[in-house]
Amino acid sequence: MIRSDLVEWYEEEVRAIERAHALAPPPRGAIVFYGSSSLRLWTSLADDLAPWPVVNRAFGGATLAACVHFFERLVPPCAPQSLVLYAGDNDLGDGQPAEAVIASLSALLARVDALLAPIPVAFIAIKPSPARWGLRRAIRQVNEAARRALLARPHGYFIDVYQPMLGRNGEPEPTLFADDGLHLSAAGYRLWTEIVRTYRLPLFAA
Repeated sequence: MIRSDLVEWYEEEVRAIERAHALAPPPRGAIVFYGSSSLRLWTSLADDLAPWPVVNRAFGGATLAACVHFFERLVPPCAPQSLVLYAGDNDLGDGQPAEAVIASLSALLARVDALLAPIPVAFIAIKPSPARWGLRRAIRQVNEAARRALLARPHGYFIDVYQPMLGRNGEPEPTLFADDGLHLSAAGYRLWTEIVRTYRLPLFAA
């Protein structure tokens, strides 16, 4: 469940996405990326994953709860071939317990199953950002639940970026993050590109 004041906060950006879709509909059968600003700020996504067609339907500050709320408006109109999800760290950053975040992920997967044909679905692990390193236990708990949930699906995939984003000291590698310690740097997106592209066989049709 998402608070009504937060619905209003997201509405402007969601409506902008809907207007852009109406003016220039994306190709049907693309890989849709849906979630929070870690995806929204991936401005090189189409180039990084070429030649596969991708559509970015992420919105700033998105929580998993918000992703559930806006899913029907943003994803089914794209008729995706496959779906890649990233969200959850904003829920935890807002003070939600891991159990509530896991419940929101379950609700989102239920929306996927209710509104889309059976397609491959991947969840990118919540990243270990320096700004939220104090939440690492909850992040690992959500990631483990997500891993189990996705791998239990016929065409579900868990994309682990958590471990590769740690340095030799076991803490977040600072070069992979922007100055705010929360979002990704160019190096961070290069790493994500390398990892996501390894899933090309199940997720990306030739």
